[in-house]
Amino acid sequence: MAVDVLIIGSGGREHALGWKIAQSPNVGKLYFAPGNGGTRELGENVNIAATAVEKLAEFAQTNSIDLTVVGPENPLAAGVVDAFKERGLKIFGPTQAAAQMESSKVFSKTLMERAGVPTAQFQTFTDRKSAIKYVKTRGTPIVIKDSGLVFGKGVHICQTFPEAEAALTEIFTQPDKQVVIEDFLDGPEVSIHAICAGKQFILFPASQDHKHIGEGGTGKMTGGIGSITPLPFVSPELLQEIGETVVRPVLETLVKDGTPYSGLLYPGLILTPNGARVLEYNARFGDPECELYMRIMKSDILPVLEASADGNLRNVSIEWDTAGCVNLMLCSGGYPDEYEKGFPITGIEEADAMEGVKVFHAGTSFSDGIVKTSGGRVLGVSAVAPTLRDALRLAYQAADKIQFEGKYYRHDIGAKSVTFKTP
Repeated sequence: MAVDVLIIGSGGREHALGWKIAQSPNVGKLYFAPGNGGTRELGENVNIAATAVEKLAEFAQTNSIDLTVVGPENPLAAGVVDAFKERGLKIFGPTQAAAQMESSKVFSKTLMERAGVPTAQFQTFTDRKSAIKYVKTRGTPIVIKDSGLVFGKGVHICQTFPEAEAALTEIFTQPDKQVVIEDFLDGPEVSIHAICAGKQFILFPASQDHKHIGEGGTGKMTGGIGSITPLPFVSPELLQEIGETVVRPVLETLVKDGTPYSGLLYPGLILTPNGARVLEYNARFGDPECELYMRIMKSDILPVLEASADGNLRNVSIEWDTAGCVNLMLCSGGYPDEYEKGFPITGIEEADAMEGVKVFHAGTSFSDGIVKTSGGRVLGVSAVAPTLRDALRLAYQAADKIQFEGKYYRHDIGAKSVTFKTP
């Protein structure tokens, strides 16, 4: 029996999920709410916002949707999974309570502490004066995080006290704010992904996101503008250790708390000289990491998503391609600050025609027969090749074929990894 699927979201992650799901021999109709200029080629875009929880549930019920897959974090925080389950609808993702892993950094850090997960020393604050006093006692560099959902842009790595003071002033100008202040940790960052169902989980290969807008990891934080896999500094043994020390303890703690976790868990780590430390937990696929995983996953993803939604992963497994894979984000000029929209995009078909390349739409729209820019992160140029170095070269060659006014991308994605040598 064909499985009709609804994907909630409008970014590159959702385009990639749809692209992979569409390859399943068991998929029926495919819908995106609201989708983008690329998802329309895979299924039907539905004009419902990702956060319109009741409208989404009504659509799924009316159209007899067999499985809904939640892409972004904001509908999870709004309780979309709970609303669907109340109607008896199958949905992939954590409940509102479990999604606090991402929607509240205070909740997340407290959970890590209770579960014994290795992380940076921290304290939480609800007022600027106490927070500034704590920064003075800890010194700099120090990390200040807005506790709420700020889509990858609420982390301030402060090298000096004036920087920390400015970050706290910026956050606390808004009402009802909480911040987490934690010690600065140094080392390479790693993205870990695991499909979960209660205490069960399946680990994905390790990947790495590049979050800063500027070359060499400088400039403002973004939602992520480039990702790579595999990582030469993450061995299979280290990955398994991370699963046992970072993933399993929080899943078991959440089960004990009566809020079992189902869906995709994405811990962001930093590899310090003293071992892996958790920076944050996310309650959904990373973006741009999801695009990587959909390119190198050899298995049919649909049964895996269904098994997680059903709460039992015992009868599923995932096979992976060991090739190098890159997802290079092409951004609007000015991102992550203000930028203009509505510029025509050319060259997507030429890039897509290259062997090993797939272009995923992120911030695009389609009108009058033309694909146009509609977001800060516009396109994800993904490339698969025998080695990471080859994949990087291919992605940059494909990126050069695509043009739109103000196009910007980093030229050093993966540079440290391809020159990595084992100590």
